[in-house]
Amino acid sequence: MKKILLFVCSLLISMSANAADFESAKDAVKNMGLGWNLGNTLDANDATKTWKTTEEHETCWWQPVTTPELLKMMKEAGFGAIRVPVTWYQEMDANGKVNDAWMKRVKEVVDYVIDNGMYCLLNVHHDTGADGGTFKSWIKASGANYTANKAKYEGLWKQIAETFKDYDQHLLFEAYNEMLDEKNTWNEPVDKTDGYKAINDYAKSFVTVVRATGGNNAQRNLVVNTYSASNSSAAMKALELPEETGHIVFQIHNYPNWKDESTTRQLIDNLISDIKTNLISKGAPVIIGEYATLTTWPADLDYYDKDRKLALYAMDYFVKKTKEAGIGTFYWMGLSDGIFRIQPIFNQPDLVKTLINAYYGSTDGYKFPTLEDTGVLNCLQYEKTIAWGTGITINENAFSLFENNVKLQLSFRLESETEPDIQFNDGNWKHLSGVIVDGTAIGADYNPQGTVGTEYSITVTFSQDVYNKLSQSGMIIQGNNVTITKAVLEGTPVTGITPLRIERPADNLIYNLSGQRVSSPSKGIYIQNGKKIIIK
Repeated sequence: MKKILLFVCSLLISMSANAADFESAKDAVKNMGLGWNLGNTLDANDATKTWKTTEEHETCWWQPVTTPELLKMMKEAGFGAIRVPVTWYQEMDANGKVNDAWMKRVKEVVDYVIDNGMYCLLNVHHDTGADGGTFKSWIKASGANYTANKAKYEGLWKQIAETFKDYDQHLLFEAYNEMLDEKNTWNEPVDKTDGYKAINDYAKSFVTVVRATGGNNAQRNLVVNTYSASNSSAAMKALELPEETGHIVFQIHNYPNWKDESTTRQLIDNLISDIKTNLISKGAPVIIGEYATLTTWPADLDYYDKDRKLALYAMDYFVKKTKEAGIGTFYWMGLSDGIFRIQPIFNQPDLVKTLINAYYGSTDGYKFPTLEDTGVLNCLQYEKTIAWGTGITINENAFSLFENNVKLQLSFRLESETEPDIQFNDGNWKHLSGVIVDGTAIGADYNPQGTVGTEYSITVTFSQDVYNKLSQSGMIIQGNNVTITKAVLEGTPVTGITPLRIERPADNLIYNLSGQRVSSPSKGIYIQNGKKIIIK
């Protein structure tokens, strides 16, 4: 009996020592530094589920497959934490089991972050949120929804927690993203009693399930969000601390309408004051898990494009003041976006430098690779066999970054001698008539000749009219019996001193979460210019 008691006491002492070794939530928020969101990637989802592989799932919102090199670039630029949003519902069977291939891919991306020496914040993302089109989130801030989905939700988190239970303190779990009520209302639920109770019930279920899996999950720092991740005083006041262990982090999001420098300072100062009063006072640190240079209310607007000076001023002030207050921040998705993540390089280097300088007081020692460094933009991540109706898309932003002397270096392999063809269209699928291959005008079609299986290379240039079209709508390369192995744009990058040769009209096309164009969007989450927007 004494031996048993000694063993139990020894085990408890050991567990206590391990818990002491696991940093507190407050220390984690301090130590993680500046954060960034790997947005529109593992959180992407397609209501029609046209994809069949994890790669197709990951790229269905027009982002490339995530690579270790992308996360290495973020680390070398000065970021210390990456939020990895993940949408799970389309990778779960009828019994709630997560597809093994999807869980494996999520683990790979988490490992990319951890292996680069950064903190990783892993969540349940578009399983919550606003409904739109044929999409309906299954996790809602209502008592009826919680009762109906409690077992499924807890089962999901048990699987995630079991998969990552041995990871150290650099991995944090986030319970849910922007959870709304059945009416899809933002900021505050229609039924405040029911909606806020459901948020707290889901938060407690999350914490209880994760803790029960043991291992490092017994002390892991866990993140819970306000209703809709709102920064309203009411939403912050209503969020309860699900446990008093020192291992809970509160999260809100912030996409304000700044208008001018004075408004910017006032909004940020008021936000920090509200956070201190309504959240930090409860005994847990806070992170702002999403913020950016854009606002979604009363209209979608990116200050980075409209008023660059104000955007950079706001970001500088925001990062400095949140750091002073001990509040963590994760920039939403931009900085390196879309095709630029393939290389990878930054397409908003001035914004990156502003964030880093605001946090560290200097950009010395950090790296910010850009197009201007090489004059080369890789437009193809993996080789692709093109066909009629499907092909390779190079968006208009890629072309407009160069002066009109841009060249497309294209390498390909013939798959058959039967009518091999490479056809060049603009982004609207209209044939281009001014395409030049190795100095010869070809119209829209190039018919390569050669040996099946052999790789060939050509240099494609464009007339001024075609360049103008490409800078407005991009390019689609389709064809027959050809596999494209390389697609690289080369030329003289447009700089802040060298103006663009053409005027590019604003692209205000909006798509729902299934990729369908929406002419009159209602309230909800949509995609515009490859970015998530919220219409309230």
